[in-house]
Amino acid sequence: MRVGNSRVTMDTIIGAFKDGVAMESIVDRYPSLSLSDVYAVVTYYLWNTNAVEDYLAEQRSRGTEVRLLIESRMPDHGFRKKLLSRRSGRNSSGIYMKAILISP
Repeated sequence: MRVGNSRVTMDTIIGAFKDGVAMESIVDRYPSLSLSDVYAVVTYYLWNTNAVEDYLAEQRSRGTEVRLLIESRMPDHGFRKKLLSRRSGRNSSGIYMKAILISP
């Protein structure tokens, strides 16, 4: 569920709130939100905690189903391992790879 006229979801705002992020900081993280949007979502959450938690659990469940469906249709052929090794800075043989930085 998107909030206001943004692409930020209610799940994102509630997750940040539950992590202890100040409402002003949530707006700083997501400039497409207004402070009133964030307060509205948190207020709704606090007044309807059980219903919102049920919604969030359903969203997580659907997300898991979609991920499993995609993974079943598209075998990764080791791509995930390759990407993770690149992110950690090592190639598949375990040799550290240097990053070349080019300044503008």
